[in-house]
Amino acid sequence: MKSSEKIAFTCSECGASFPRWSGQCPSCGSWNTLEEHLVRAPAATKGGAVAPKAGARQSDRVPTALNRVSEESEARFLTGIGELDRVLGGGIVKGALVLLGGEPGAGKSTLMLQICGYLARQLQVLYVSGEESIRQIKLRANRLGVDGENLKVLAETDIYAICDLIASSRPDLVVIDSIQTMNLSELSSSPGSVAQVRECTSLLMKTAKGEEIPVLIIGHVNKDGAIAGPKVLEHIVDTVLYFEGDKHFSHRILRSVKNRYGSTNEIGVFDMTAEGLKEVLNPSMMLLDGRPAGVSGTCVACNMEGSRPLLAEVQALITKSGFAAPRRVSTGFDYNRANLLIAVMEKKGGFFFGNLDVYINVVGGIRLDEPAADLAVILAMYSSVKDQPIASDVLAVGEVGLTGEIRSVSQLQARISEAQRLGFRRVIVPKQNLRHSQLQPIKGIEIVGVSSIQEAFKAAF
Repeated sequence: MKSSEKIAFTCSECGASFPRWSGQCPSCGSWNTLEEHLVRAPAATKGGAVAPKAGARQSDRVPTALNRVSEESEARFLTGIGELDRVLGGGIVKGALVLLGGEPGAGKSTLMLQICGYLARQLQVLYVSGEESIRQIKLRANRLGVDGENLKVLAETDIYAICDLIASSRPDLVVIDSIQTMNLSELSSSPGSVAQVRECTSLLMKTAKGEEIPVLIIGHVNKDGAIAGPKVLEHIVDTVLYFEGDKHFSHRILRSVKNRYGSTNEIGVFDMTAEGLKEVLNPSMMLLDGRPAGVSGTCVACNMEGSRPLLAEVQALITKSGFAAPRRVSTGFDYNRANLLIAVMEKKGGFFFGNLDVYINVVGGIRLDEPAADLAVILAMYSSVKDQPIASDVLAVGEVGLTGEIRSVSQLQARISEAQRLGFRRVIVPKQNLRHSQLQPIKGIEIVGVSSIQEAFKAAF
């Protein structure tokens, strides 16, 4: 530890700082809230003024007029994976700090190595691993078909050594796998602790911004699915990406929850194969593949993921219950929202579900979080109760209110265009959308406007 540095402990509840650790905060009385961190004392000159940092550039200390700032730094690196470029907002920005999280086995390291393999064709790339040896990285690279003289690999966990190497070799891109294995020697806590993750990320952030080198960081997740470590970790980085996907399915969804250089509504869809992650250019067709025809209890919904419409099959099974309290099971659709729709069907639709089990499932392992999927769920339940199949070329879009009304949805034109592209011929939409929006006619598509669930039942059959 340097002479100008010391270790202090700060309470995460009240913010009070203390020179030594204790189980209970002396200020607010909270237990196990003291977090270790480094305190760097500023160097002072003889007159008592703080000395400027050695080696600091003039532009770091003097404000620059905004109109004189060069836009060259806004150039982006294309990753060679269109789905990833979409989520990032057009590619990787120079000097950006990108955090990728996900469940074990989701494909985080695989995706990063594929990016390195593409960019290493023209750029200098450094891949740092704290979890694998360089021989293990080579085995994975052989499986993915990744090779090249410009791709350098390093097995190291000392964050100071890594930052010094980045500053001296100045690669075009750096990958850290993973931040929970990085270690700062001045801290006595083990790698992966709150203090270690925070301080290591801060050093990487300063290196990335100072050298204008993009750094991609892989982060572990805890049992709740959130990225392990302090929440400030997500505030430090520029972009936070999550890899989602059921282990029983081969497809993976890459979702952006924070992006300083693009939208947070876009998603990327991938298919996990033996050769690595492959882009899914038409996820709607993949999700509807194998859909049964002429079967009751199924309807197709359209969910908007950013600017991309995503069609998915909603299934409902309603059967007589053998228990005093009937079962309610919802997979891929919000459980509380499903109960709300059941109550609407009882009150406004004239059905009784007190002795019926209700099972709702979204095929393909994805989640429909948008209220526009309400109408498809309602129609699937109605089809199951009546045991009448809905035509396979019918799509339903609309939000259902508590009084049984069908509320308008956004981006209806894009949803209808996607339905037409996949062969649908009839789209049930909120009547309010037809009154207030300028829909362009689409050849071969019949648009039916409904204002209540009773009208939707008649239109679907």
